[in-house]
Amino acid sequence: MISLSSQFPILVALAPLMAAPFCALFRGNTLPWALTTIISAFSFYVSLSLLFSVTTSGPISYELGGWAPPWGIEYVVDPLSGFMLVLISGISTGVLLFARESITKEVPAHQLGLFFAAYLLSLTGMLGICITGDAFNIFVFLEIMSLSSYALIAMGERTDRRALTAAFQYLILGTVGATFYLIGVGLIYMMTGTLNIADIATRFPEIEGTRPILAAVGFIVIGIGIKLALFPLHVWLPNSYTYAPNIVTAFFAGTATKVSVYLLIRFIFTVFGPDYSFAGLGLTDILMPLAILAFLSMSAVAIYQTNLKRLLAYSSVAQLGYMVLGIALASESGLTASVVHIFNHAIVKTGLFLSVGCMFYVVGSTYLKDLHGIGRRMPVTTFGFALGGLGLIGVPLTPGFISKWYLVVAVLEKGSYFGYALVAALMVSSLLAVIYIWRVVEVAYFRPPPEGTETKEAPLSLIIPTWIFILGSFYFGIETSFNVGFAKAVSSFLMGGA
Repeated sequence: MISLSSQFPILVALAPLMAAPFCALFRGNTLPWALTTIISAFSFYVSLSLLFSVTTSGPISYELGGWAPPWGIEYVVDPLSGFMLVLISGISTGVLLFARESITKEVPAHQLGLFFAAYLLSLTGMLGICITGDAFNIFVFLEIMSLSSYALIAMGERTDRRALTAAFQYLILGTVGATFYLIGVGLIYMMTGTLNIADIATRFPEIEGTRPILAAVGFIVIGIGIKLALFPLHVWLPNSYTYAPNIVTAFFAGTATKVSVYLLIRFIFTVFGPDYSFAGLGLTDILMPLAILAFLSMSAVAIYQTNLKRLLAYSSVAQLGYMVLGIALASESGLTASVVHIFNHAIVKTGLFLSVGCMFYVVGSTYLKDLHGIGRRMPVTTFGFALGGLGLIGVPLTPGFISKWYLVVAVLEKGSYFGYALVAALMVSSLLAVIYIWRVVEVAYFRPPPEGTETKEAPLSLIIPTWIFILGSFYFGIETSFNVGFAKAVSSFLMGGA
């Protein structure tokens, strides 16, 4: 008899996919929200079960339709994919707790069923990308995630019509990125005759020096770079985060770009192999300068933003630079730092964007000029934002400190003058983060609130999920056995260890 747990690898992505059409049929807010939350929580439970199974018994291979790989599509759960499944589904569930009351102010009532249907499809795409072991199947899930994301961003049109322009810009660049990825996969298939990732990896050394493979690597890396908003391919991200509904911004900030970083790690370390990627192709010489430019220039740009969501959006591009830098170091410690920061930044940035969502719910704006004195008007929310800001800066006891510590350790392992200069650049970026977070603190606590305004907090249904992420970030900044422990296990696994 087939047990339910044996079907978990397919159910983690199938459940939200099957629930999406039902959400589209529902009217009102309660039913589609409840179904979406239940399904997301189920995927979270399944993801935790899969991660526990991988930890105790090793990687899981699931054959779709009984067709053995490489002929059939294979779903694979290893330390990296299991870690990402838990992160994505967990953030989704936390954000949905915030969504019931928040979304009614930003999306028309008659569109709420469609909104939650698109949300579930986006969740399906992210989970599917992380669990599939088939390179073309990744493209399918990438398109599911992207198309639903365009719709979710455009639904911010009720509060700002620029959401439509942001969604269109994201559609154009996202399509280019997906097309580049597909061209790369097509070239690999032409040379190997297989789409199974593990099978490609075994055949890759035989054909790695050929021109089609060189072109394939270029197309795939650039395509994924667009999707993860790698500087200077990031131009779609600030507008998308700024004008999308607040829960969409919080959800995407914690998951969407992290899924693309996952893809970059998967192809570099699993398909191409670290030796070929870094020694043969010299990807370090490409990725490292872009990463450094990202966390320096985008942190500087964030200082001058007048919209709080846009400020955090540019901060996200800078933080992605840290993740790419860890990959570019081409070492086990560097990869550990990158995976640690994927998790830590996701928790911190989700909490920050939910704090902004609380402010928007009460004030109706995220422009700094409208948030004067918000620290006195919304003390609980603003204090949560300030604590989250400490995580971006990298203050001790926050997850940002843990991320930067491991990144600095990985850089210093190089032992050259360039390594010391790189550490100095990391310190400069942290100081820039102090400046743009201080700008918000100064507006919130040192500017007088408008006359006649009273202290008014967002409802508890918004405050509680926000503080779950804020307090959770401090927990993972102090108790690091989960985030750092799994990051070390992932890097050891990908670099050929146990």
